[in-house]
Amino acid sequence: MTQLDTNTNFQDTHLLVVDDDDRIRNLLKRFLSKSGFRVSIAANAFEARRFMNSLTFDLLVLDVMMPGEDGFMLTKSLRDVDDIPIILLTARGEPSDRINGLSLGADDYLAKPFEPEELVLRIKAILKRQATRPRHHKIRFGDYLFDLDRKYLEKSGMRMHLTTGETALLATLSLRTGQAVSRKNLAEQIKAKSDRAIDVQITRLRRKLENNPSQPEFLTTIRNRGYCLQAEPVNE
Repeated sequence: MTQLDTNTNFQDTHLLVVDDDDRIRNLLKRFLSKSGFRVSIAANAFEARRFMNSLTFDLLVLDVMMPGEDGFMLTKSLRDVDDIPIILLTARGEPSDRINGLSLGADDYLAKPFEPEELVLRIKAILKRQATRPRHHKIRFGDYLFDLDRKYLEKSGMRMHLTTGETALLATLSLRTGQAVSRKNLAEQIKAKSDRAIDVQITRLRRKLENNPSQPEFLTTIRNRGYCLQAEPVNE
C-alpha cells in the first residue's frame, strides 16, 4: 500500500467504515487513518446506526453484502433522511449491482478487490464535490442557519456539531417549518426505534439550540400533535 499525500490534513473529516469482514474493516481503518482521516468502524448496519445516532460523519464506506440489513437496504434507508456521501464496496461487480447501488443514492461504487489508494482518491473526489456544491434551500431561526441540502447547521456563521441522528431530525422538521409533526411520523422518517427515542433526541437538540431548553423558542411542542420547528426560509 502506498500512502497518499501526507501534507493534506483530513483530521476533521470523520469516516465510518461498515463491513462484516474483520480483516477488511481493520485494514481499511489503518490505511485511511494513515491517510489523515478520522475513522470509526462498524461490523453491521445495526452498529452503524448506533454510531450515527451519537456521532457526526462526513462519509460512509459501506459493504453491500452484510447479514441482516445489507448495504443496499441501509443506503436506501439513509437516503430518506440524510445526504451523507456513501461509497459502496462489494464483491458483486456486475453492472446491474452497480446500477442498483447508484440508483438507491450511493455516490460511488467500488468492486472488491481494490487498491486502498484508489478508495482514498475516490473519497477525496467526493468530499471535494461536496465542498464546492452550490448552497441553497436554507432556513433560519434566531442566530441559526440550517442548510437542508448540505445538512449542516451554523450559528452566527460558525458551524455547529450535530450527530447524524440530530441532523436527520432537524432536517425532517425543517421540511415542515411551522407545522406540527407527530412523534410517530418523526420516528418513521428517521428510523428511530420508538417515539421515546424521538423525545430523547428532541431534548438533546433543545440543549444545543435553545437559550432555555425548558421553555423552547424554536423547537416547540404542540400539545397532542407533536413537535414543530419555528423557522423561516432564506431567499437567495
